[in-house]
Amino acid sequence: MPEQAIQTDVLISGGGVAGLTAAAAFGAAGFTTICVDPTPPVTTETDPGADLRTTAFLHPSRKVLESSGLWERLAPFATPLQIMRIIDAGGAEPEARLTRDFDASDISDEPFGWNLPNWLLRREMVARLAELPLVDFRPGVATTGLVTRETGAEVSLSDGTRVTARLVVAADGRNSFIREAAGIPVKTTRYGQKALAFAVTHPIPHNNVSTEIHRSGGPFTLVPLPDRDGSPSSAIVWMERGAEAERLAALPEAEFEAAMNARSTGILGPLTLATRRSVWPMMTQIASSFTAQRVALIAEAAHVIPPIGAQGLNMSLADLTCLLDLCEKDPAHIGEPAMLAAYNRRRWPEVKAREIGIDLLNRASMVESRPLRDLRAAALGALYSLKPVRKTLMRAGLGVR
Repeated sequence: MPEQAIQTDVLISGGGVAGLTAAAAFGAAGFTTICVDPTPPVTTETDPGADLRTTAFLHPSRKVLESSGLWERLAPFATPLQIMRIIDAGGAEPEARLTRDFDASDISDEPFGWNLPNWLLRREMVARLAELPLVDFRPGVATTGLVTRETGAEVSLSDGTRVTARLVVAADGRNSFIREAAGIPVKTTRYGQKALAFAVTHPIPHNNVSTEIHRSGGPFTLVPLPDRDGSPSSAIVWMERGAEAERLAALPEAEFEAAMNARSTGILGPLTLATRRSVWPMMTQIASSFTAQRVALIAEAAHVIPPIGAQGLNMSLADLTCLLDLCEKDPAHIGEPAMLAAYNRRRWPEVKAREIGIDLLNRASMVESRPLRDLRAAALGALYSLKPVRKTLMRAGLGVR
C-alpha cells in the first residue's frame, strides 16, 4: 500500500545542487522537509551520467552552507579563487593581447570564492542530509501533481505518496514541473550557443587564479581544481556557437587537445584532457514571478543564465538565503501570501538586473568581427584602469554592496 497524506513544513522538488542545499538548510533550521528528485544523484566522477561541471561558491554564499552544516564537509575539497583574470585574445591571432587581474584582496580578506566539482557536491550533500533527522530525501521519486489552497499545498509523488506541505519549493530546473503546474510563464532567450565542460591537467600551477579568455563564440574559462594525480588541474567551460561546440565535442582526443590549446593561448602550458567532455545548451530564462499560491521558485526553476562570472548557483543560493530568512523570521506563517510577496519583491528585480548584465557580457564575448573585438578590449582596459570602478565591479560580481 502506498503511503498516504504525509504532512511536512516544506516539500522541495528537485535534488540538484540547489535542491540538496535547500533541503539541508531548511532541515538544519528546524523545518520538517521532504526533498524528491526523479533521478538519484550521481556522486562519482567516472559514472557516465556524472555532471562534470564545477561550481564556484562566491563568499556571500558560504553563510548558508555553514548554517546548514554543509561547509565543514565541503571545505576540505574546495579550491580558493583568489584572482579573477580576464584575457582578451580577440586580435588577428588567438594570442593574449590584454590581461587584467581582479584580486579579491582589493576588497576583502577572503578569496572571491571556492570551486568544487558538481558530482562531489552531490556526494557530500547527500551524506549531510542523512545526518539531519528532519529531512526525508527521496531520490528516484518525481513530483506528479500539485494542488494548492489557501491552507496549504498537496503534492502527488510518483511512488503514490501524497504530501501536504505549507510551502512547496521548486528547485526542479529550467523545465520545472512545479512552475508549470503553478501556471507561472517564463521568458526564454536562446543564443544558439553551447558549452563544453571538462577537466584538464597542465604543467603550470594555476595559483588559485580563475581565467576567462575572450575571443569569439563565448568565453573559454579555466577554474582552479585540486591537483589530479600530482599535476595541477583546472575545470574548463568552453562556450561556442552550437554547431562548433558539437564539432569540437566529437573530435578525436588529440585533435580536441590541439584545438583547446590553441584557444587557451597557452596560459597554463599544454593542457591535457583528464575527463570526458559534456555539452550543455546556453540560454537566459526568467520566470514572470518567483511565487504562486504556496509555491516559491528558486535556482533554475526561477532563472537560468550563461556561466559567466560564477553567477548562476550563487544567485540560486541568494534565493534560498532570502526565502529561508523570511521563513525563520515568521515560522508560523511560512508559505502564506505576505511572506511569498516579500520573497518575490526582494528577489525578482535583483535577478532581472543580473540577467540583463550577464546577457550583455555574453553577447560581447560572442562577437565575431575584429572592430567589435577591439572595442571590447578597449572597454575592459578602460574599466580596469579606474580603481573605484574596478572595486565596484568586483563587489557587484559578488553580490555585496
